Amino acid sequence: MSSPHPVVGLVCDHRVVGDHPFHMVGEKYINALRDGAGVLPLLIPALEPPLAIADLLANLDGFLFTGSPSNVSPRHYGGSPPPGGQLEDERRDETALPLLRAAVEIGKPVICICRGCQELNVAFGGTLHQKVHEVPGRIDHRERDVTSLDEQYAPVHPVLVAEGGLLARLTPARGFDVNSLHGQGIDQLAPALFADAVAPDGQIEAVSMPGAKGFLLGLQWHPEWRWAENTVSRAIFTAYGAALRK
Repeated sequence: MSSPHPVVGLVCDHRVVGDHPFHMVGEKYINALRDGAGVLPLLIPALEPPLAIADLLANLDGFLFTGSPSNVSPRHYGGSPPPGGQLEDERRDETALPLLRAAVEIGKPVICICRGCQELNVAFGGTLHQKVHEVPGRIDHRERDVTSLDEQYAPVHPVLVAEGGLLARLTPARGFDVNSLHGQGIDQLAPALFADAVAPDGQIEAVSMPGAKGFLLGLQWHPEWRWAENTVSRAIFTAYGAALRK
C-alpha cells in the first residue's frame, strides 16, 4: 500500500443495524489518528473468518484498538458467563486478540483505548472485572446519565502516573483528571504488562509493556475525545505518530 503517511488500522465492531450487518468504528478515533497523529486511518472489518493477519501486518504500519459498547467475551480469560444484557462481539474478539499479539510481537506501534486496553490485557494473559462498580472498594467508572456528550466525556476522576512506564515518558504530569466510561476493567494484570497509571480506588487506568519492540500503550480512558484541547492527549497522539514515522 503506497501512502505518503503511515497507515494505521482500526479493528471494527461487528453490529447488526436493522436486518443488515455493519462494520463500525467511532469517528472520534479516526479523527484523532488523522489530525492528532498525522496518519492515514484504515478500517479493518471483523469478518468471519477473519482477514489474514499476515496481510494486515504487511500492509499496515500500526494499529489502534478502540473502545466499544461491547465487551471482551469472558471465555477468552477464563471468566464466569457474562451477566444478562451484556453486549459481546465475538467477531471483533476473533480479529482483535490474535492481531494484537502478532502486532506487538513484531514491534508495530499500537495504541489501545478502553475496550482495546482490556483486549491488550486479555491477549497477554490477564483477566477482567466484568462489573468494576461491584468490586469492593471500587468507584463506579461507568458513564453518567447526562444530556450531552461533553458532559459524558468530562473529566471525573484523577489518575496517578507511575514512574518507569511509557506514559511517564510521554508527559511530565504525574497526576491529571480523566474521563470514565467503562463498566469493565483490568483485574489481574497480564504478566508482560506494567501498570502505568491507576485511579484513586486502585483500578488500573493505563498500561505499557517493558521491553516492547515498538510503541505500545493501553489507556482505559478516552484521550481521543477532544484530543486537541488536552495536553496529555496531544502528547500521546503526537508520540504515536512519531513512532509510526520512525
